[in-house]
Order: sequence, then C-alpha cells, then structure tokens
Amino acid sequence: MSIDVNNESGTEVDEQAILDIARYALTRMRIHPLSELSVIVVDADAMEQLHMQWMDLPGPTDVMSFPMDELRPPSKDDEEPPQGLLGDIVLCPEVAAKQGQEAETQHSMDEELQLLTVHGVLHLLGYDHEQPDEKAEMFGLQAAIVDGWRAEKGLTGPSPAPTVS
Repeated sequence: MSIDVNNESGTEVDEQAILDIARYALTRMRIHPLSELSVIVVDADAMEQLHMQWMDLPGPTDVMSFPMDELRPPSKDDEEPPQGLLGDIVLCPEVAAKQGQEAETQHSMDEELQLLTVHGVLHLLGYDHEQPDEKAEMFGLQAAIVDGWRAEKGLTGPSPAPTVS
C-alpha cells in the first residue's frame, strides 16, 4: 500500500502512527495492497479554507476526505479488491487537540488524529454518518478498527471515544 503522510501544519504529530493506522484500516477493509492514499496534516487556517471551499461551512473542522476512484471494500470474501487511488484525507491537529481534551474519555491529540485517520479512510470507502443507521455502522466499524490496531500495538487504556461530528 502506498500511503504518504505530509505534515504541513507546523505542529509535531506522530506521523508513523497515522501511517500505521491508515495501513491497518485499509488492510482490515480488504483494500487492494497497491492502492494509494495521501494524508495531509494542515493548520487551522488551511483547514478553515478547505471547509469553506468544499462544505460552505465556517471555521476549521477536524477531518475532511476527498475520494478519487471511489474504491469500495469487496462484498464477498473471494472477490478480488480493485486497485486505485483512494484519495486524500486532511487532518487538523489543532482541532484534534481540542476534541481530545473535550472528549468524555480525555485523550491526546495524537490519539484523536489516529481516530480521525480511520474516520477519513471510512469516508473514502463510502461510509457516512448522516442517518442513525449509517452512523451506528460507521462508528462501530471505526471503533473496531481503532481497538484492533491498539491491541496489535499493545497499547493499553480505553480507546478514544468517537468525537467526530
């Protein structure tokens, strides 16, 4: 899997963890191993510009996803997954830090960025949370992926609760 993490935010983030959890999520979702993903970490001003340009909403947000080839996980276990460009995930550490502190189970900015990375991957794969049933499915899958990755890494303590809007 080709995953690029580009930190343009000026904030020190755990780029390796972002890369690792993105790879884990894509593997768990059975995405073709030659698919490509880009993760960009930006400051609040850049995120606010993207949020206004693409969503017509003021203020910075935590994560945005920009799908390219609209890849989806294979529907059957024996089905060969398609290869392609997944797209871009844009993360904002300033918003992530605030959300981590305000969460029911407080956690670090890096833990929030890991959660947001999985959230972004799921959006690239066509998942959404507009309707209650969609939200339950997406957030359940998101928690399972984050928990699985944390267990594989031997990380202890509670996983970050979904703080994504």
